Amino acid sequence: MTAYLDHAATTPMRPVAIEAYAAALARVGNPSSLHTAGRAARALVEESRERIAAALGARPSEIIFTSGGTEADNLAIKGGHWARVGADPARRRLVVSGIEHHAVLDPVEHLVETGSAQVSWLEPDRCGHVAPDDLARVLDELGSEVSLVSVIWANNEVGTVQPIAELAEIAHAHGIPMHSDAVQAVGHLPLEFAASGLDLMTVTAHKLGGPVGVGALVAGRQVALVPLAHGGGQERQVRSGTLDAAGVHAFAVALDLAVAERDVEAKRLVALRDRLVEGAMGLGLGITVSGCWRPGDVEERVPGNAHLLVPGTDGDSLLYLLDAAGVEVSTGSACQAGVPRPSHVLLAMGYSEREARGALRLSLGHPSTDADVDAFLAALPGVVERARRAARRS
Repeated sequence: MTAYLDHAATTPMRPVAIEAYAAALARVGNPSSLHTAGRAARALVEESRERIAAALGARPSEIIFTSGGTEADNLAIKGGHWARVGADPARRRLVVSGIEHHAVLDPVEHLVETGSAQVSWLEPDRCGHVAPDDLARVLDELGSEVSLVSVIWANNEVGTVQPIAELAEIAHAHGIPMHSDAVQAVGHLPLEFAASGLDLMTVTAHKLGGPVGVGALVAGRQVALVPLAHGGGQERQVRSGTLDAAGVHAFAVALDLAVAERDVEAKRLVALRDRLVEGAMGLGLGITVSGCWRPGDVEERVPGNAHLLVPGTDGDSLLYLLDAAGVEVSTGSACQAGVPRPSHVLLAMGYSEREARGALRLSLGHPSTDADVDAFLAALPGVVERARRAARRS
């Protein structure tokens, strides 16, 4: 039996979401059509929009449905930047944390490479926290040039939670909108769009038990966005395309359940996470935790996140050996153009390339059990021994 410990990548759909999804798929209707079937599909979309908005502490008019987190991040970064530059050509600078998901990093780098933007990076501390004082210093010096600030709510690798409300307050004091990729936070942490002070926020369904292929950009009504694609203009004239009524409905159902269970589930997952971390560190293999970890902490680190450094190994070797032993995890490295590289997140946090190469991300989710932790801890000693032998030969 396989132990799946990669819920930060994607988590299984919740049974109630599957049921809702299947029922909606069985009904025909384009939400933009005016006949009876179309109106029924539109009603399902708008009911789901209201449920998602309520769960996120937003207004229904602020929910712009997308194909997922990557599209929403691109719309926020590119669309938000282009709109600001169009209104004020002097605002060509983005201020972005150095530990963003590539769905934010790559659009930023594209804008820079094409000459559309400049960027100031906010580097984190050893825990992965972005300091509000650092943002304040950058904006005090360069605020009149800045189009947008973007800081990830909860890091997808090490699970560090950022002081989003404090950062947003600083951005607003300088008249600058702020975006946050909240893909790893929604459904797992207390999250209120209005209370956060954010102007733009990215969410997706498949990280919390909904389907792959549907997400949303939560965008304040005052925020101007330039569309990335043109067509029917179905979502506030900034996102075109026939809406996936079934996917949107399943998203709403999964999100409702995740939010309702969040506090109880956080306590359960943090107990599993702490047992996993303590067990791995207690094996005498020199394993440490990357980022800051405190037993029982559900506020500064995502409850289900455990990120380990295994000295003398390569993360990819660990991944494949664990996979062969029936334990599915992720590494801390990004693979670009087929070339494994140390995690940009760990490097930004001050870890050396050698340390970063032996990284493992283990993420727990709603189906996770003690048996999954037991399977990992049982397989780990043999896997580490083999990975170290392979590293010495290479």
